[in-house]
Amino acid sequence: MLAGVTSIAIIGTGAVGGYYGGLLARAGHDVRFLMRRDLEAVRERGLDIRSPGGDFVLSRPAVFAAAEDIGAVDWVICSLKATALSEARALVSPCVGPQTRILVLMNGLGIEEQFGEWFGRSRVFGGMAFVCINRGEPGVIHHLDYGRVSIGHLEDDAAQLRELQLLLESGGIEVASSPNLRYARWEKLCWNIPFNGLSVAGGGIGTRLIVEDEALRQTAEQAMREVVSVANADLAELGSRSRLDVDEVVRWMFLQTDSMGDYRTSMALDYVAGRPLEVEAILGEAWRRAKQLGVPTPTLAALYSLVRVADLRRRGLIQTIPTE
Repeated sequence: MLAGVTSIAIIGTGAVGGYYGGLLARAGHDVRFLMRRDLEAVRERGLDIRSPGGDFVLSRPAVFAAAEDIGAVDWVICSLKATALSEARALVSPCVGPQTRILVLMNGLGIEEQFGEWFGRSRVFGGMAFVCINRGEPGVIHHLDYGRVSIGHLEDDAAQLRELQLLLESGGIEVASSPNLRYARWEKLCWNIPFNGLSVAGGGIGTRLIVEDEALRQTAEQAMREVVSVANADLAELGSRSRLDVDEVVRWMFLQTDSMGDYRTSMALDYVAGRPLEVEAILGEAWRRAKQLGVPTPTLAALYSLVRVADLRRRGLIQTIPTE
């Protein structure tokens, strides 16, 4: 059992960081949120989390505009967008003391390795959130479905991983421990690559169209199967005996997606809003790894190229054909 109150800094209080941080704060932990967009709204009205598991409001959460004001904590949960990775070191560093450990709750391959270079590998963990969640008006988070977090330690230390599991479970968070961190990363990409990719390649569409349109569903499945092939080749090179079962992955990912309604992926929301996309962390790194390993991934390559260009075009960084 986890004993006592744990101090936790949430770096990147968007939908994911706000939701999981909110659960841990509700459980009595000393949670300190770094906020930007929602700072004043949360100071005035609290952090409002609406969930099928039960709505709740943190009326006076500890919110900060600067990481330096948070101070050193027991745990840092970094839930920034992968597009903000260049800012992560400066934001996390003020919260790191001699015993601080860091959970990287971000999308993409190679993220934890970067944190390990900055802060030391033994203190770095990775977390993959399987959750349907969106931000609403400032200070409001809409948790729609699911919520499991798959975790791993950068050096696969089972004892340390158990401590993180107990911390998360103390907040009522469902936790799954994977055979190793790389396995957990690839498992998440099996969903992120096809569904985030197609949601943008389709011009900003939801998951319902992807699963109900025959051609889009087939494309999603093919991309998923390619990701499993790269994952298993990568795990083999890592020296891991663990492998993803391609048929089970396809069955489980579609079972979950078929039941979640017309979910708007995070990448589709960013695309529609004209924000930078996590295209390199989610699709680009997987495609580059496939090339290094010599694994053919034609569907992944097509999705990556289309989404990368769509991102640049949407942000006005490349020219389109003139209408006249």
